[in-house]
Amino acid sequence: MKRVAAIVGIAVLTVSVAMAQQSAKSGGKASGSVDQALTDMEHTWAKASKASNGEALVPLLAEDFVSLDSDGSLHSKADVVARTTKGKWETNDIGDLKVMVHGDTGIVTGTWTGKGTDGDGKAVDAKERWADTWVKMPSGKWQCVASASAPMK
Repeated sequence: MKRVAAIVGIAVLTVSVAMAQQSAKSGGKASGSVDQALTDMEHTWAKASKASNGEALVPLLAEDFVSLDSDGSLHSKADVVARTTKGKWETNDIGDLKVMVHGDTGIVTGTWTGKGTDGDGKAVDAKERWADTWVKMPSGKWQCVASASAPMK
């Protein structure tokens, strides 16, 4: 009886490992590719901001995009593109990114550290936590529809 239990236990363990490996190869890969795509777009956004390249944000942001800044102000896509072009940053780094995908919607959270001058000419030396909402559009392209940030202590 003990031998049968051991054989069944080994068989169950082997099947479990095989299923986990298959899941990582198939389902995990599909989800992972969306996670990676959204992470890449966030890094593109940060890189464009540091380079004052507002035009690089145009394909990333939906036409009805809205941004809630850490000071409580709201900005449209056009505002964000213009402010990005005018900003001058010594430091503009994102980190601690986490991606949660729910169907055709992705929420990316992270931290931002910035030092420089924002698009309104105001000196900034701050650390913020942010959340971006991305939606897979009918064209199949992911675009950010909303962004919000809050200061960190």
